[in-house]
Amino acid sequence: MMEIPAYVLHPQHHNQCVKPPLDDDTEEFCIRFSVNLWKNDPPEHVDLICLLPNGHLRMLKAPSTTTIRDVKVNMVELAKQSEPCYMIKDACDYQVYGISTFNIEPYTDETKRLCEVQPYFGLLSLGDRTDANSFSSDYELTKMVSGMIGKSFDHHRTQVTPEIDDFRLNMSQICDNIETKRGKYTWQDRLLYEHPLRLANSGKMPDLIRERHPTRAFLIVVKNENDQSTFTLSVSEHDTPFSLTESTLQKMNRSQIKMNDRVADYILKVSGRDEYLLGNYPLIQFLYIQEMLSDSAVPNVVLQSVYRLESYINHHNVQNMVQKRPPRKQSVPPSRPPISLWDMGNYFQLTLHSISNVNYDRARAFKVGVHVGLFHGERMLCAQRSTDSPNGNFDTFLFNDLVMDFDIQMRNLPRMTRLCIVIFEVTKMSRSKKSSNNKDIALKDVSYNKNPLAWVNTTLFDYKDNLRTGRQTLYTWTYADDIQSDEVFHPLGTVEPNPLKEECALVDITFQSSGSGTVRYPTEETVLQYAEERALARRQEKQQHRAEPEKYLRDLIANYTGLDKIYEMVDQDRNAIWERRDIIQRELPEELSILLHCVYWKERDDVADIWFLLSKWELISVERSLELLDYAYPDPAVRRFAIRCLHSLTDEDLLLYLLQLVQAIKHESYLASDLVVFLLERAMRNQRIGHYFFWHLRSEMQTPSIQMRFGLLLEVYLKGCKHHVAPLRKQLHMLEKLKQGSVIVKHGSKEKVKSLLQNFLRDQRNEGVFQNIQNPLNPSFRCNGVSPDKCKVMDSKMKPLWVAFENADLNSDAVHIIFKNGDDLRQDMLTLQMLRVMDQLWKRDGMDFRMNIYNCISMEQRLGMIEVVRHAETIANIQKEKGMFSATSPFKKGSLFSWLKEHNKLPDKLNQAINEFTLSCAGYCVATYVLGVADRHSDNIMVKKNGQLFHIDFGHILGHFKEKFGVRRERVPFVLTHDFVYVINKGCKDKDKDRESDEFRRFQELCERAFLVLRKHGCLILSLFSMMISTGLPELSSEKDLNYLRETLVLDYTEEKAREHFRAKFSEALANSWKTSLNWASHNFSKNNKQ
Repeated sequence: MMEIPAYVLHPQHHNQCVKPPLDDDTEEFCIRFSVNLWKNDPPEHVDLICLLPNGHLRMLKAPSTTTIRDVKVNMVELAKQSEPCYMIKDACDYQVYGISTFNIEPYTDETKRLCEVQPYFGLLSLGDRTDANSFSSDYELTKMVSGMIGKSFDHHRTQVTPEIDDFRLNMSQICDNIETKRGKYTWQDRLLYEHPLRLANSGKMPDLIRERHPTRAFLIVVKNENDQSTFTLSVSEHDTPFSLTESTLQKMNRSQIKMNDRVADYILKVSGRDEYLLGNYPLIQFLYIQEMLSDSAVPNVVLQSVYRLESYINHHNVQNMVQKRPPRKQSVPPSRPPISLWDMGNYFQLTLHSISNVNYDRARAFKVGVHVGLFHGERMLCAQRSTDSPNGNFDTFLFNDLVMDFDIQMRNLPRMTRLCIVIFEVTKMSRSKKSSNNKDIALKDVSYNKNPLAWVNTTLFDYKDNLRTGRQTLYTWTYADDIQSDEVFHPLGTVEPNPLKEECALVDITFQSSGSGTVRYPTEETVLQYAEERALARRQEKQQHRAEPEKYLRDLIANYTGLDKIYEMVDQDRNAIWERRDIIQRELPEELSILLHCVYWKERDDVADIWFLLSKWELISVERSLELLDYAYPDPAVRRFAIRCLHSLTDEDLLLYLLQLVQAIKHESYLASDLVVFLLERAMRNQRIGHYFFWHLRSEMQTPSIQMRFGLLLEVYLKGCKHHVAPLRKQLHMLEKLKQGSVIVKHGSKEKVKSLLQNFLRDQRNEGVFQNIQNPLNPSFRCNGVSPDKCKVMDSKMKPLWVAFENADLNSDAVHIIFKNGDDLRQDMLTLQMLRVMDQLWKRDGMDFRMNIYNCISMEQRLGMIEVVRHAETIANIQKEKGMFSATSPFKKGSLFSWLKEHNKLPDKLNQAINEFTLSCAGYCVATYVLGVADRHSDNIMVKKNGQLFHIDFGHILGHFKEKFGVRRERVPFVLTHDFVYVINKGCKDKDKDRESDEFRRFQELCERAFLVLRKHGCLILSLFSMMISTGLPELSSEKDLNYLRETLVLDYTEEKAREHFRAKFSEALANSWKTSLNWASHNFSKNNKQ
């Protein structure tokens, strides 16, 4: 009989195991299986026999009142003390198993005690969770979720404020309602939630596909999951997944393959990914089918039994889960009714006491002071107040309880008013410098300068509509080094306090008190009732006047419609448009943004009128409603209306704009908002949206100003989608492993980095991390380990990792990604997303430019992944392959055409490849011109073997072109070399006819059409970029960075003038293509790429 050392769990220390000293007095326990352990009254202590995950057997003595959770924690501690300890995970990854009456089962309710579950023989086993959806306690779930969000959130997680408490409560109730509905899902509903269908907006066959399939019939290969036999079927554009399954079963039966005849017992899965064809939709409406046919490929699907689907197997477990709801808070009524803000006629004022912990230039500064302003969005509501501190020492400055009066009545304060404060120092200015604040006329002596040191914003009203009162300390932020702005204030910055309270400057102020109770902004019902009375009086007044012709208003609005000239509007036009607001609401609802610019937000009558109009306003297009979520529109009624319009967004379109919508959360003044609820609900109902929602939030968790806001949203989402926790957690574990591998290769020599990476990935301690994991770039692809021999380290400064994952579908291609540690991928992610938006705009206009837009995701600060595009080469490598790679090779045409000819030997294939090249080249020429994509050379333009051209590496956009010795290296609007023209002209050698050929004229016409389509949607493009200003990208940090887009889109031109403008740019690009070739030659020389 084997004897093992005992571990004693003391009653007073339930969370720790104590190993007795190994001496003669040490009590030892022998393994004895007592059948009568629980026969009588439960003993005071129980000797437990513990089977551990790393193969060890240990004894544990514990009080019979110990909970299963405490036993589990101690079993994990025991396991970590025995080799191989690296196998042991956190306690929340395990379940405790015991022997029951009939079999071995997990103890899912870990709040139960040993004396309640009474494990047979006192025998317990610690094993992996069988159901990722279940957690033994909220404590365990909270611990796991906190670890996923990251250490940066730990400080905020423990903070308790009424707003945070209410946010958690209200959001969890929303999640609970959705979770309850999800518990009633059928297996089909569950499948559609976990693997949502990717559908086009229309069931009609796109024109480009119809050209290739004039009979509107196409082929599909169906593979039988059971025996891997394949069948090729011809289907029409009207066939559905049901009819395809039915035809496949009939064909299999004719081939004497015994199959169940019930069509409902089978489902079609896309080969190589977790994507399904399901429902009463035409096959041509599935985006996978369209993508394959557009690539002239044959779609491949697998016929699966529904009974083997995880969604089918697990949906019963979800149904049986008991939903635990947090207790509802009982609202305590105020002791006295609040005072309406609109009943207060006095002017706004506050008291400034002091600023402290100020970091200023003690050698040069002789004064420190503050600017104070009131803002609504980016508009200042009244004149700012500025003051210098009359006295101070070291880092604290007193203002002797200075009362500051502002020229705005309390009743006219808008609901989203922000108080903005800037701390500045006054220094002597050297003669060679100019004042950075030429707008500030308060400082008369031009030999002095006011340098901003820190800023802070706060809302005048709290999240419950109450006016802030009493003394408060505000924790400031320092100015970022890359903020290039001449503005004094930073009203678009966060309203969150700086979490690093000991390191920042403090502002001590007192908000005035009414002295007779809480002051509250009027309710929406009160505002609408007030506005309705005003509207009635206005209608009666207008009946006495003759109606003006409608043409006048349309002409007036036309001056600003789609031209991005709202900010140039003169007061005369603003007043004229506002006077006709009722007509705009009835006749021109899409022009809402123009009308909103005419509202005087510092007049309560105007605010009431626009709230009333919005309550009756018909829904506008998604394109125009996105504009209303910009920082310029903080009013709650406006943003609520915008969200109402977005409810019509399909899931695919929502994914298209998700990046901007997440950024727009930063513009919200409070934790809870209509936008937050909208995104949370959509993420809860579609796991694919939830996947990207998670990563967009988590990638910015190292930014202090949004840690709390984004961290709370992540916490709510993960707790509301417990089943999604395990897949995302696996991705995070993979991320950590790849980070470790990246660090190892960064310290290795150039000759050894590949072997270092491959040895690291082969290490058995790392193998499990890469098993059964969703690809963060596209969760439809499931990976089942890595192929170390196919992995390598790329030749770049940051040594990115090329990682080849094995596809979980054994008959499918591997999944290749590039892992970057040290590069900021946010700008690449934005540019690629804008390319997708442009591609969608073109397709809706009937044009498919065969854009090859790869996936890219930022996962942490300066860390992320990029999808590898297979069967593609850079222009530089093509020139090298064809033996023409040298400093002068960019001047030689023919290498690209020769390469395409080599990979497309048949004439039809070559013509198709040239067409692919022509279309994609046109699309990227226009897109890179409009977006101002810079640093274009032969190593960041690639071509696929099928002819598709595409661009990579978007480190410089919006016209931030590289310079050398003060000279701009890129001097053409877009890349159009003679090598490209040679391919477009199908290898025509007559240089004089380059521009006269039918092929080239078609190419130019395609470019012009593409440009005019983008120009037509110019406001959408500007809005999407404007919503990204808060991201903190170096090349998109202020409104001025949007000027490049305005210049390229020429929105103030007529269509004909815009066409002529683009033709001039096109001619410039072609005429100066030698400059591009010269730039590429310089690049080749500097890269030392000669053979």
